[in-house]
Amino acid sequence: MDETLTKRSAVRNVKKGKKQPLTWSVIKSQRQLIYMSVPLLAYIILFAYVPVWGWTMAFQNYKPARDFAQQEWVGFKHFKFLFSDDSFWRVLRNTLGMSMINLVLGFVTAIILALLLNEIKKVFLKRTVQTISYLPHFLSWIIVTGIVATSLASDGIVNDILMKLHIIKEPILWLSEGKYFWGVVGASHVWKEVGWNTIIYLAAIASIDPALYEAAEIDGASRYRKMMHVTIPGIKATIVILLIMSVGHILEAGFEVQYLLGNGLVVDWSETIDIFVLKYGIAQGNYSLATAGGIFKTVVSVTMLLIANWTAKRLGEERLL
Repeated sequence: MDETLTKRSAVRNVKKGKKQPLTWSVIKSQRQLIYMSVPLLAYIILFAYVPVWGWTMAFQNYKPARDFAQQEWVGFKHFKFLFSDDSFWRVLRNTLGMSMINLVLGFVTAIILALLLNEIKKVFLKRTVQTISYLPHFLSWIIVTGIVATSLASDGIVNDILMKLHIIKEPILWLSEGKYFWGVVGASHVWKEVGWNTIIYLAAIASIDPALYEAAEIDGASRYRKMMHVTIPGIKATIVILLIMSVGHILEAGFEVQYLLGNGLVVDWSETIDIFVLKYGIAQGNYSLATAGGIFKTVVSVTMLLIANWTAKRLGEERLL
């Protein structure tokens, strides 16, 4: 009898637009889902929240051989050093510059490729192009940077093609001049990830109601018009959500590609915050400085994520929170 009343109350709440309270009956009915989520929840707590205790090192002159009670507390000393160091502002500029290039190029190229693939009517050709485009995603950055370095060498294929097309008269040292480095990193990210990033947009396109295309065709819309007025609005929510998530990683410009392609000639353009932390923090045993750099990245990322989510809310778009 009580269970029947609970179900009737839940139905009335749904009809009135009220959220059903979390009761033991609801938990019991969804216990399988709760059991399945326990390993994931444990993983998140263990690797995302427990390490936050280590942030205390940023406020100490941390020495590995000492107990926690024996550490020397120095307050914001390491943060002050970061913000007063010209090298840190240089690596911050590099990180933001390369991150913005990767963000813009990654979004634009993935959306364009998804729209073009959606217009291919032959299934075999579409699957072939899609497979070729996302295969580089499974290559490690060690292999990718090796291919990039070989292709951009003075006698590499890029200089050979440009010289045969009479675009340049002599080989360009792409990896020896800082003004080219950000572009090389952006192009490398696009080549490696564009196919993989396209998959989620293709899934969003597949969920669009075919009746919308039929109605547009009846109205005489061309393929371009259907793309602009049906396809793009249909995936707008997906684009906004992914953009918000990407903005939260604005200081994640990368580590491997800059570390592997960088050299002494382009060090002023290739160092990112991660390389700075590795070089001046961990390699020199200054774990407190490395932790301060990591906290700065986290605070900026969370702040940017909240700002992007708030902006999307004010504009009436989809949001995460």
